[in-house]
Amino acid sequence: MKLFGLFFLSFTLLFLCPFISQADVPELSREPPRPIVFVHNDRSKSDPQQVHVSLAGKDHMRVTFITEDNKVESVVEYGKQPGNYDGKATGECTSYKYIFYKSGKIHHVKIGPLQPNTTYYYRCGGNGPEFSFKTPPSTFPVEFAIVGDLGQTEWTAATLSQVKSQDYDVFLLPGDLSYADTNQPLWDSFGRLVEPLASQRPWMVTEGNHEIEFFPIFEHTTFKSYNARWLMPHTESLSDSNLYYSFDVAGVHTVMLGSYTDFDSDSDQYQWLQADLAKVDRKTTPWVVVLLHAPWYNTNEAHEGEGESMRVAMESLLFSARVDVVFSGHVHAYERFKRVYNNKADPCGPIYITIGDGGNREGLALSFKKPPSPLSEFRESSFGHGRLKVMDGKRAHWSWHRNNDSNSLLADEVWLESLSTSSSCWPSSRSSDEL
Repeated sequence: MKLFGLFFLSFTLLFLCPFISQADVPELSREPPRPIVFVHNDRSKSDPQQVHVSLAGKDHMRVTFITEDNKVESVVEYGKQPGNYDGKATGECTSYKYIFYKSGKIHHVKIGPLQPNTTYYYRCGGNGPEFSFKTPPSTFPVEFAIVGDLGQTEWTAATLSQVKSQDYDVFLLPGDLSYADTNQPLWDSFGRLVEPLASQRPWMVTEGNHEIEFFPIFEHTTFKSYNARWLMPHTESLSDSNLYYSFDVAGVHTVMLGSYTDFDSDSDQYQWLQADLAKVDRKTTPWVVVLLHAPWYNTNEAHEGEGESMRVAMESLLFSARVDVVFSGHVHAYERFKRVYNNKADPCGPIYITIGDGGNREGLALSFKKPPSPLSEFRESSFGHGRLKVMDGKRAHWSWHRNNDSNSLLADEVWLESLSTSSSCWPSSRSSDEL
């Protein structure tokens, strides 16, 4: 398997690079990236690896794990005490082939109902180590750790270490996970790298351009690896696609959109988003947050205008629903905008934040336009991560933490007020209490 991985990596570098140029912008000036961290499997074939958990509807979690032994059952045992499992659930499994590569057995097991803000201990497939996770709270406060364009470099490892140093409830990733770019063993390495965090708190992700993995002639199925490995609660949120979905945590409704699937007004994603936002009751769910990959607002020269067609198609839906914040990745830098709608400052529009600075192998996007746009409040080309702590139905604190090797430095912060509390942002005939 190790020899095969080296062969596949060499094959990718020699033959596939011309076809993944859509994810590279060679004319940009970027800091030298740090080496890739490839994590090998040190467990037996029957032991679970690449374990991660995700939210799966009200009071449920999905446990995903991979085994090299195809005879291992898709079961998870769980309970509130170490080694004492009074719950057991059976799930489903899948696998996939990508040119010469064949994945292990990928298990997805939905467990619950679970109590909020509670630690559960669990074992996967009846073998291997015991893991634990904590369910999110059902009431405020609730805290999200947010990192885009993560990758698996030494920068990535430093960012993850800094995220783990301070507790959070849910991890949000707006696309570009492993940077495997058709080199499938890197998906396995990425799963092992993030397991210490992703097995303990729910990780909610959406796809980026590096998840497309289209390869002419040989592989026409896009997002094959991503969809097999990172099953999100699209069924639970009435979406027909794993590329867009939504979920609720405490009083926060989070929508994960797909930048690389159809989004025009006659598309399934548009129709789903329109229906999803219409169902949100802002009296019981005062906060609405959206994540997508390609930013709609961006003053960096990197990927300039790439999210514009999606913005034109969908921005009015988010504005009408009074979405509070929109997070994106793609641009390998950090930038925070004012509340904006249709390229103008608007107190009833979302705050837009680009956070594509997790630690990817391509380095940073260093070239911001000058002079800066009056819509842009803060921008910096550094790796880091963000935290959104929602205190109650009215207030939330956003902070961005610069990755400074061994420690994390607070570099930007702002207090937010939910638009659900703003009477001026709702038509007089329809107050936020009625939503």
